[in-house]
Amino acid sequence: MKLIKNWTKNYIEAGCDEVGRGCLCGPVVAAAVILRENFEQNLINDSKKLTVKIRNELDTYIKENALEYAIAELPPEFIDKHNILNASIHAMHLAIDQLKTRPELILVDGNRFHPYPFIPHQCIIKGDSKVLSIAAASILAKNYRDRLMIKLHEEFPQYGWNKNFGYATKQHRDALNQYGPTKYHRQSFRLKYD
Repeated sequence: MKLIKNWTKNYIEAGCDEVGRGCLCGPVVAAAVILRENFEQNLINDSKKLTVKIRNELDTYIKENALEYAIAELPPEFIDKHNILNASIHAMHLAIDQLKTRPELILVDGNRFHPYPFIPHQCIIKGDSKVLSIAAASILAKNYRDRLMIKLHEEFPQYGWNKNFGYATKQHRDALNQYGPTKYHRQSFRLKYD
């Protein structure tokens, strides 16, 4: 199924998505993408449906061909203090803040968002598999976070972050039981698996 390129006819749209909400550790990462009028790419889809190889190729393509993009992250301390939903939305706001072109409409994956000052938004459930700019944002956010978790894996290899990227796999839960949480774990999340 081909993704929708423009949600509206006349507005400059920024697609937003985040990744890492369900992880036990690491930051939550969000991206915002404004596509050019002539942007064409039929392989782009929800990042979860793509292979790593295709996602990496699309990452480069999006960065080179989008009108603009921005990526923001918030650490576990912020997540613990403000909760994961608020942290996810705040990360999207921070990504939008970095755009030099001011969007006229923000398209958000999911059903929750806090209003961004003076710019209307539209929440779209499963937006990353419906709207091109949101799917592009999901790819940039996922690749950025995956690379970061692979780097953090070098510091704490026993948790398997180079494969589970911080999600609660059996290996990750077993390592938490054996070694306890690291400084990268979210203390407000369930970290005991006895």
